[in-house]
Amino acid sequence: MQQTERMIESFIRMFGEIPDWIASLIIFAIFVVLGAVLHRLVFRLLKRTTENAGLLWRSLVGRTEQPVRLAVFAAAMAFASSVAPLTNYQTDIVRHILVLVLIGLLAWTARIALHIWMTIYLRKFELNASDNLMARKHVTQSRILQRVANVLIIMVAFSWAMMTFEPVRQYGVSLLASAGAAGIVAGLALQPVLKNIFAGIQLAITQPIRIDDALLVEGEWGKVEEITSTYVVVKIWDWRRLVLPLSYFIENPFQNWTRETASLIGTVTIFLDFTIPVAKLREKAQEIAKASPLWDGDVFAVQVVDFHEATMEIRILVSARNSPDAFDLRCEVRENLITFIQDEYPETLPKTRALLTSPDGPDITVSARQSGDTRPDGIASLQSDEASGQGRT
Repeated sequence: MQQTERMIESFIRMFGEIPDWIASLIIFAIFVVLGAVLHRLVFRLLKRTTENAGLLWRSLVGRTEQPVRLAVFAAAMAFASSVAPLTNYQTDIVRHILVLVLIGLLAWTARIALHIWMTIYLRKFELNASDNLMARKHVTQSRILQRVANVLIIMVAFSWAMMTFEPVRQYGVSLLASAGAAGIVAGLALQPVLKNIFAGIQLAITQPIRIDDALLVEGEWGKVEEITSTYVVVKIWDWRRLVLPLSYFIENPFQNWTRETASLIGTVTIFLDFTIPVAKLREKAQEIAKASPLWDGDVFAVQVVDFHEATMEIRILVSARNSPDAFDLRCEVRENLITFIQDEYPETLPKTRALLTSPDGPDITVSARQSGDTRPDGIASLQSDEASGQGRT
């Protein structure tokens, strides 16, 4: 016991013989080392405790290792400042720095916790599903609100840190109390920024667009790839990126092909001669749709929607699970239908007719494609017949 007391007395006597600033550095170094050892022991204990806990707690412990280490060092510095031979001015400076570090730690931890919670929440939704309407709704809303919350956390932390400085705090109070005009000027200067921030909040609540929505905007078709706090990135079908401000989707009209559901109806329009048997064409189109894995089986129709001078307009409707499938299905129907018509009813392809009047003979009806004419040019056939004196009526 007496030996221990002698060691403590000699230790105190040694510190009394060296300058105060050197003694302070030694004390701070000792406390930092002790803090590092304490952090390692505590963190190992936390990892073992949360091994069988939920994903939220495991992720929270794993991702907060650096903030916790900084917090332990700050606590060690606080204890060291109370022991070290510092002047009152030096002690105030150290404690002020520690307060700023604490504010930064709280903001850092809040952002990490928000990110972990949002990631775990969004794991329940799969964007790659065929019908991903609910997933896109939640992902869009969560990401926009997360960005807004991150901005608010930073703003609150910065304001809190600035309020720890006495001159700045008094200036801020006087500015809020008497400088209404300055607030108006600042609001006008920040109008574009504030406009996009409020547009982002409105988009998160009303959701006219979502992540992975198929849009037709500015004459371009693409999918919403990213929604930030100020702009939206649309990935166009040829892999270009169209970047638009958030306020654009509040103030301008655009087409959203996946607003309520991912399913779409594709339209195929074909112009054929009046002699085409529509019933046969309908049977073939339905056969093509049933044979295609892209057709979802909900909508199918073949209708003559209009008559023109030389042709009739036939519209084919087929539905698909999403917009890419609808586009591919329309192309597939077009390709198979034109092959069928060329093979089975080539005479029903659009024709150009003319009526030739001859003073010495009967009127002659001419068409660019004649039924039963084996030669590709109907006009050449007509000239051959006229040369032999056998014009066809």
